[in-house]
Amino acid sequence: MFSVANPRHSLLGARPGLVAVVGSLLDPTVAIAALAAVNALHGERFDAPYLILTLIVFSMTYPGKSQLGTSSASMARDVLFDWIVLSGVLFLFGIASGYIWMFPRRVLAAWWIAVPLAQIAFHQLVRLILPRVLAQRANYRRAVIVGANVTGLQLARNLARAPWLGIRLAGFFDDRARSRIEPQAEDIRLLGTMKSLAAFVKDNGIDLIYLALPMATQPRILSLLDELTDTTASVYFVPDVFVTDLIQARMDSVTGMPVVAVCETPFTGLNGLVKRGSDIVLASLILLLVSPVLLALAIGVKLSSAGPVLFRQRRYGLDGKEILVYKFRSMTVAEDGPEVPQAKRDDPRITPFGAFMRRTSLDELPQFFNVLQGRMSIVGPRPHAVAHNELYRKLIKGYMVRHKVKPGITGLAQVKGLRGETPTLEKMQARIDYDLDYVRNWSLKLDLRIILKTIWIVLKGDRHAY
Repeated sequence: MFSVANPRHSLLGARPGLVAVVGSLLDPTVAIAALAAVNALHGERFDAPYLILTLIVFSMTYPGKSQLGTSSASMARDVLFDWIVLSGVLFLFGIASGYIWMFPRRVLAAWWIAVPLAQIAFHQLVRLILPRVLAQRANYRRAVIVGANVTGLQLARNLARAPWLGIRLAGFFDDRARSRIEPQAEDIRLLGTMKSLAAFVKDNGIDLIYLALPMATQPRILSLLDELTDTTASVYFVPDVFVTDLIQARMDSVTGMPVVAVCETPFTGLNGLVKRGSDIVLASLILLLVSPVLLALAIGVKLSSAGPVLFRQRRYGLDGKEILVYKFRSMTVAEDGPEVPQAKRDDPRITPFGAFMRRTSLDELPQFFNVLQGRMSIVGPRPHAVAHNELYRKLIKGYMVRHKVKPGITGLAQVKGLRGETPTLEKMQARIDYDLDYVRNWSLKLDLRIILKTIWIVLKGDRHAY
């Protein structure tokens, strides 16, 4: 088998039959089992309404995900968040349809409490048992990595951090002498050159081979593949880190010809419809709810200093195209030239009323109109001034990849504490790293988590905003 793996986000070769099945079925199975148990404890018949609810719950929770690679606290937080979102959707559907009145309240209340507690308990149990099962010699698979380079070493570290995958790394193959390989690879086990790879694989029962070779070495890769056709090992190609660092690599095809997506937006097809639909619904609802606040803020801006109520600034939007972004004016100036100084603590340009709006993020509210226009999204990388873009695109590798998605009112970097001024290149690099992680790992659940965390940060006050 010849596949493509991203070494930062995937460990191909893991035992799908056990790890993936357990991860997919645990949450839906526990939720349904908890419903049956609560139903039995209350002496209720498991009749048609419960069967329909079971089907709905299974369809909304399958497939679940394995929590083996996260801390216990992170696992518990994810389980609670997922259940609150799911039960909220079920509640709204039940109220709207009248279906909720078919169930005794005591049964629903007990089930609502039992599900997350049971899921956390079973996830913890799986975390204790599954690695021990996979550690048995009959269950683990042996692997080798071809290429003692940065990519190969990163993959080896990932394998070492994930013992539950049941993969044991035998060592590396590389044509270079030990003195010429990566300095951080001094302690690795070098098994031989690539010429000896096929024989070693056959003689030592190797199950998995990871080719961590530069893309420029195509003839060498093809030669290795020819030699490995005489083995039963699964072969995986791990692209260069300099490529996979940019976005999520994925396979696609053009009229049957396989291609690797190296720089693509995650919002294609159904994902794009889901993202746009959620933006329109949420933005419309929010604007309807905060319309009195918008009016009060507009009056406050007008009374606080001379100038327009709204501040329009050129920013880069989707695919790096310029857009106009709206904000309530919070400064005595409205700068949008080739050089725009970032706002700093105690910045004399900021009005007292503007400081209040920036601290509470109320100055961003007009950007929901940008969302309805299709220029922005509620969640995405924060748009920077054009002047800042032109500066940092020359200094930070992969900077412009953040523009493969629409800019957002809030984003992953902002809820991770990187809101406000970025006085050093390192801080801007950290912000961009979070932006690219968002592009790689987008999901509707991630958007909801960022929105909820943003609300929490605004309510408690953001010390980074000024």
